[in-house]
Amino acid sequence: MSTEYEALTRTRAHRPQAIAEAAARRTRRPWPEPGRPLFVIAADHPARGALGVRDRPMAMAGRADLLDRLRVALSRPGVDGVLGTPDILEDLLLLGALENRLAIGSMNRGGLSGATFELDDRFTAYDADSIAAMRYDGGKMLCRIDPDDPGTASTLQACAQAVTALAAHRTVALVEPLWVARDGRRVSADLRPEAVIRGVSVGQALGATSAYTWLKLPAVDEMEQVMAATTLPVLLLGGDPVEAPDVVYARWARALRLPGVRGLVVGRALLYPPDDDVAAAVDLAGSLLPTGQDA
Repeated sequence: MSTEYEALTRTRAHRPQAIAEAAARRTRRPWPEPGRPLFVIAADHPARGALGVRDRPMAMAGRADLLDRLRVALSRPGVDGVLGTPDILEDLLLLGALENRLAIGSMNRGGLSGATFELDDRFTAYDADSIAAMRYDGGKMLCRIDPDDPGTASTLQACAQAVTALAAHRTVALVEPLWVARDGRRVSADLRPEAVIRGVSVGQALGATSAYTWLKLPAVDEMEQVMAATTLPVLLLGGDPVEAPDVVYARWARALRLPGVRGLVVGRALLYPPDDDVAAAVDLAGSLLPTGQDA
């Protein structure tokens, strides 16, 4: 571990109040204005025990390596901020990496990858009050929907409550509604257009108001049909990077041209590209974002 990260650990051990102090003085970046897309790096996967990327089952296990990759990504032109759990955002706060960047808190991480209770996705990280207290810019929630799993009901209720609570703080709720299916202990998203549209229909109706709700959706080939199902702003998610990068980038590029698609929230595909060149992967993704009146 580098001297810098050793100092970070010492700060956590001896001056835990430094986290709140850093949050209080952080220079915030405005949510992108009309005409400019949003580009956020996602880093909340480890909290669900999802550490694998492609054929590397423990790719995200090393915290110093992950922080190095995040800091490279956040330094690239056009990157607006990061989405993460408290441990990761607070590391970045103490390292000064969130200055003039958006910080979006990931809220429900209790649906551990591969667990029998995976779809009973409890809120085990941020809540709306803590996001507001830390002066963060939004809260993200995963809302996986399986009609055959009773855990879906409690997840829907908890997400609805979180949307309402974030709206009371006038803070963006980034809802990721995914219709899913289970094969044994493996949960996978149903990416057929009709399934994605069902997820959109449920997700956009959560909470007492949708005034501050944005959706985080997969980029599917039939994205025009999906976008016809909502008037809410949409950010494209990266997902598990199992396809060739050029195929993924081409799909993002097509979807980003659609009205209502406001940008990208991508994690593993950019932080762990096949050649490990994080800067190049982030720059390529950023080049797909429309500019000016196209956004």
